[in-house]
Amino acid sequence: MNQTAILYPVFVQVALTFFLQGWMRKERVGAVKRGEVTFGDISLRQAKWPPRATQISNAFHNQIEVPILFYAVVAFLMITSQVSLVFVMLAWLFVLARLYHAYIHTTINRQPYRFYGYAASSITLFVMWVLFAVRILFFTATGA
Repeated sequence: MNQTAILYPVFVQVALTFFLQGWMRKERVGAVKRGEVTFGDISLRQAKWPPRATQISNAFHNQIEVPILFYAVVAFLMITSQVSLVFVMLAWLFVLARLYHAYIHTTINRQPYRFYGYAASSITLFVMWVLFAVRILFFTATGA
């Protein structure tokens, strides 16, 4: 298996994060220009943004929180040459769940739909870490 194949879902995850960051900026700048919020209202990170700007901001911040563990496991997989088809498929599943989560978060923003995307991505990430740990701890340690 080509070790770099796992980077394709990483690129999509990174693109999603930058897209949401740009959208958040657009919403925030628009809120300031419309006079819905002043710099004094938000200079110390007070929660004074209008609801739509907050919704997009929350979606962006969600792409920073859990995915950091995704980036870490992918880096460790590559460093240790443990990338396999299973990990590539799990990486795509993780990213698809994050895309779904972001879509729900920025559109209807309803529970439990948003939770389904979050749970699917978290469980997938947990499985990736467990499989990686098992491979490192039990198979590389014994020379298998």
